Amino acid sequence: MTKRLTDLTTRTTHLLDLATRTRFPYQAATIRIGLSLVFAAFLIREWPHRRTLYGDHSPWSQEMALRVIGEDQAFTALAWWPGHWWFETVYHGTLLAALLLMIGWRTRATSALFMVGVLSLEFRAPYLGDGGDSVFISMAAYLVLIRCGEVWSLDARRRRTGADDRSGPLLWQLTGVLLGLVLGLPDLGWAGLLWALWAGCGLRFAADRRFPQHEARTVLDGLAAMLHNVGMLIIAVQVCLIYATAGWYKIQGSRWQEGSALHYALHLDHFRPWPMLSDLLAAGMIPVVLLAYATVVVQVAFPFTLASRKIKNTLLAVMMAEHAGIAVVLGLPFLSAAMIVCDALFLPTALLLGIDARLSRGPRPGSGSEVRAAVPSIPEGRRPEPAKAPRPVTSAAGERATRRGPDRGSWPENRRDAE
Repeated sequence: MTKRLTDLTTRTTHLLDLATRTRFPYQAATIRIGLSLVFAAFLIREWPHRRTLYGDHSPWSQEMALRVIGEDQAFTALAWWPGHWWFETVYHGTLLAALLLMIGWRTRATSALFMVGVLSLEFRAPYLGDGGDSVFISMAAYLVLIRCGEVWSLDARRRRTGADDRSGPLLWQLTGVLLGLVLGLPDLGWAGLLWALWAGCGLRFAADRRFPQHEARTVLDGLAAMLHNVGMLIIAVQVCLIYATAGWYKIQGSRWQEGSALHYALHLDHFRPWPMLSDLLAAGMIPVVLLAYATVVVQVAFPFTLASRKIKNTLLAVMMAEHAGIAVVLGLPFLSAAMIVCDALFLPTALLLGIDARLSRGPRPGSGSEVRAAVPSIPEGRRPEPAKAPRPVTSAAGERATRRGPDRGSWPENRRDAE
């Protein structure tokens, strides 16, 4: 009985350790950088047309938008105040939040502001999207759940250097004042969600400042890690659902069954940014049919290939190449870029670790003028003295380090995690 209880306790402890450890931080950072970069590029691209798309010059008037928003119970900050200047504030504030999120500055706050901006613009004109709007809405909401600033961010550099966090509490207080002025008291709707995010950040700041070594701080960190892991799982399931539904709907269509869907798409004026290229591709019927069937097979099969590492990586490269082709041939760059960012969730950790090692690698010693200048010159007629052998390590810490071997803390725990 005692042995069974001990085994159960050990397994429970192991499961808790697995659940409360932040998983796939490099994939989360890749999604953060890619999604914010793509949406910032979209806002910059549409900057000359922003008032026609989402502002006071839009054919979809403010009254029509508010009616649909009320029926769908959607969210947009543009409904808080009418007028041109409030729209300009929301538009440029969203662009600023996207850029700050991309470089990883205060990712908890900027991810929430990024979500508010994305929802505000997309729900203001819900009939302007090309499919990428749904991806942006979903992923922007999921970014709030995950720890997307653990690596490749200014937040990670600040934690690594041990700098004092002075601007964080000030930003939190300012955000609370703005929420109070705009939303008032929280309720069970979108206002309650924003207030809950604000309260969670405040609880984290209080624990870091007043109880840095307390058990409550460890519990909060574990809960945040579990929320991150759940968020990453939700993103993975969402991507699989996107591909599965797209593939199965294609199977039901007669054009895809015949293999002629891509041929007709290449002749639509809306999807012909390069008419000569479209005509050249449409001229070869056999390649077009093969591409149509391959698209359906890849989309339907991808969720089932996650159990096989090699097949998954192969299909991942094929799908990224397919989206790049869609961006060029059919003129859908932002939809394709958003899907490539979502695909990055399934990139091998070893690949991202290699990229991180290349980014953090300093100048190689042993070459260059600086190294040659650092070598002392030997006067003529004088023989160089032989180098002295290093003294053996005699301290207890050195003996333990020698027995333990090199530090492997920054590498994956096993081969499966690395791949």
